Amino acid sequence: MSAPVQGSERRARHAGGRRGKHRGREPGDSFSRGFAALGELALAGVQVSARAIDLATGAVLFSVDDHVVMPTASIGKVLLLVEVAARLESRDTSALSLVDRLQSDAVGEAGIWQHLVVPSLPLADLAALVGATSDNLATNVLLRRVGLDAVRMRTEQLGLHQTAMLDLVRDHRGPDDAPQLSVGSAKELTWLFAALARGEAVDASTSKRVVGWLSLNHDLSMVAGAFGLDPLAHRGPDHGLLLMNKTGSDTGVRSEVGVLRGPRAGVAYVVSTAFDDSDLSARLGVLDGMRAVGRDLLEYVH
Repeated sequence: MSAPVQGSERRARHAGGRRGKHRGREPGDSFSRGFAALGELALAGVQVSARAIDLATGAVLFSVDDHVVMPTASIGKVLLLVEVAARLESRDTSALSLVDRLQSDAVGEAGIWQHLVVPSLPLADLAALVGATSDNLATNVLLRRVGLDAVRMRTEQLGLHQTAMLDLVRDHRGPDDAPQLSVGSAKELTWLFAALARGEAVDASTSKRVVGWLSLNHDLSMVAGAFGLDPLAHRGPDHGLLLMNKTGSDTGVRSEVGVLRGPRAGVAYVVSTAFDDSDLSARLGVLDGMRAVGRDLLEYVH
């Protein structure tokens, strides 16, 4: 089992790299297509933040304003999964502990539990639903069980200062609610996913649990849409590719963080966008730009 990553080491990993728009040195022009696509989005008024690092060396391959804190929608649920996994590994909580859903947990949109009749599910199954379908109801039930304060404390222990889960999932956000479900910087999120992939987020067993849940993710509509994987079944290698990722979608927000491994290399990546979502063409343009980055990532690892 890997030793927990200490605070000073975490801060050192988060530091480094110039701010602003630049390409990493090692891959040369490997990411020119994605860089150009995101540049076009920025010229069209889209706020863009992105980063990719080589999983083995930590070298920055590509970055665009990776220090900027962006709305990340459901990506913050990863922090909840880390806290749940850490509790299960500490043996303080059983993976089979049943948790009831309450009327106060009710929320629509993403997920399938709201459409099922079963009133209670084990903790580990709730986490799997969050990983697979970003299940909003399962998220709220887990948050009620572990507490948002505990998730915040775990986030701080990981050394993350620009990334946070701010609230539970709500159908409507009022003036007294947090304006976003979560926020994050590309620099911190790439570090977090690289740490999960290396077994260094809390410890190796906690990381392994979280990676297992995230590998179930069905949403390959953004960056990962360029990888050619089966959205419903990609836990094993496919043409030498192995993916874990988490996406976040909200009005005017599309964000994805992931780790892609291939025959040649592995990368941790983030692309986050905020845009005027009043026109479908704007949304489609954002998705096209994200997939352009995905094609560059695919070429790098494959």
